[in-house]
Amino acid sequence: MTRSPRTLVVRLDSAGDVLLAGPAIRAVAAGSSHVTLLCGPRGEAAARLLPGVDDIAVYDAPWVSLSPPALRRESVNELVDRLAAGRYDRALIFASHHQSPLPAALLLKMAGVPWVAADSEHYPGSLLQLRHRRAPYRHEAAAALELAEAAGYTLPPGDGGALRVRSCPDATALTGPEPYLVVHPGAAVPARTWTPARAAAAVAALARAGHRVVVTGGPGEEALTARVAGEHALDLGGRTGMAELAGVLAGARVVIAGNTGPAHLAAAVRTPVISLFAPVVSADRWLPYRVPHLRLGRQDTPCAGTRARMCPVAGHPCLDSITDEEVLSAVAALTAPGRLRGTASRKAPA
Repeated sequence: MTRSPRTLVVRLDSAGDVLLAGPAIRAVAAGSSHVTLLCGPRGEAAARLLPGVDDIAVYDAPWVSLSPPALRRESVNELVDRLAAGRYDRALIFASHHQSPLPAALLLKMAGVPWVAADSEHYPGSLLQLRHRRAPYRHEAAAALELAEAAGYTLPPGDGGALRVRSCPDATALTGPEPYLVVHPGAAVPARTWTPARAAAAVAALARAGHRVVVTGGPGEEALTARVAGEHALDLGGRTGMAELAGVLAGARVVIAGNTGPAHLAAAVRTPVISLFAPVVSADRWLPYRVPHLRLGRQDTPCAGTRARMCPVAGHPCLDSITDEEVLSAVAALTAPGRLRGTASRKAPA
């Protein structure tokens, strides 16, 4: 690169996926004069927290979205026209290992982007100028950074490649000053977290053990958080946007969450995570990244590797079989004296 290019970065999935692309985006920003992030509507709030992003474009891609709108030629043309107006020199498409980057690459080529890079297992024709092959079972954050490095971008000196957000507000007005744990019971994919009844029982057990618990949830999850919090916890359901949630998670001693965006947001603010990890997707690719964490959940249930959105097994055994004792032991391990945030990750056996 003879000059710093204008670079377009694409990550069309959810908030957690956008957060995991953060280290790669910082590497791109270090070698670019301008960075635009094209994301989906579920990732927009997270995109606004990422260092290195100068501009954001939003598109609800029908090959990615969980509930896309009807496909209209006009909306595709509008996106192509907007991207063409950006006059980007380069583009990098970040996608999960099971997704194809080629629909996005086609739109970028229609917009006149001359150089496009992506991981791709499929023959790309003229759509990709860099067809990268990711290493097997690489964590999503590491795989994205490796693609950026293959494209010639590197993290600036002193950047260790952990997840990061620009800043997060002080949440004391929401949480109170006393130490607390966070339980986040929701997820866009229900198979990846506790059932509401099991989450409520865990919150009650934590409270009986003397922990102050804060239950978080986004707009539309107020009924869920009220049920889970009950009389045992502070219910913040619907009271936090993404930035405010970052502040709440940053102040917590530990965050207990499924494989969902707030677990990765906790990692980005360096808070230890108890990961309730359903085996519908690979733990190697999706565990909390570069933050102390413990994984709970049976990894040998029949749903393993199915990518199911709703649990296909009666009783949701992979996660609802986690005992109160396991949860309390995990909290004790991650809050033990001498444990520092930001140390090497740690996983519990399945």
